[in-house]
Amino acid sequence: MERTVSYQGQKTQVLVNNFIRSVYNWMAIGLGLTGLAAFYVAGSPTLLELIFGNKLIFFGLIIGELALVFSISARIEKMKASTATALFVFYSILNGVTLASILLVYTMSSVASTFFICALTFGITSIFGMVTKKDLTGVGQFMFMGLIGIIIASVVNLFVGSSGLSMIISYIGVFVFVGLTAYDTQKLKHMALTQPDGLDAGTLRKGAILGALTLYLDFINMFLFLLHILGVNRD
Repeated sequence: MERTVSYQGQKTQVLVNNFIRSVYNWMAIGLGLTGLAAFYVAGSPTLLELIFGNKLIFFGLIIGELALVFSISARIEKMKASTATALFVFYSILNGVTLASILLVYTMSSVASTFFICALTFGITSIFGMVTKKDLTGVGQFMFMGLIGIIIASVVNLFVGSSGLSMIISYIGVFVFVGLTAYDTQKLKHMALTQPDGLDAGTLRKGAILGALTLYLDFINMFLFLLHILGVNRD
């Protein structure tokens, strides 16, 4: 009996590890595609003029990104795994296209150093979310309310134009996404632990894609807020 329980525990841990590994692999692929797309667009004067010289195209791309995020999040259960994967890949590339502007605003060294700091912060926070025994549900709810506050404050600052308020929003934003990273990681761990036995590969892939999208968004937003704090503007 003890051997059976031990075997089941080992089997469960293997399944959890495989799922989490798949989530992080797809997140890394998404970040890689975003970086490649950003560098490619930043190095093309024609694309820069087309995208950032035309507000209609730029805001159209932003709306397209939001539509993709909502589509993947809300309809992934009805999608094929291949469709969910393709949409995630397309979103990652599209996000890189719109983020190309940061390579024009900030020095390459400050972008690289901020990315390293963000990756280290994200990694430590995610590991904490994975190993902690504390239930982070309350933390996640609090951080979600903070995220709503950030959105409202950012909209207000569009009209106020306060650099001080913008910096405060950035510091709070880093704090919020650190908390959300820990919470989302724990949520993914629980998802892996409670998934029924015998799930087909397509269902597991869709779960991994949704998890990758969640952590990808946490990472990108944390990076952008950190960049606003630590980034050095080009002369």
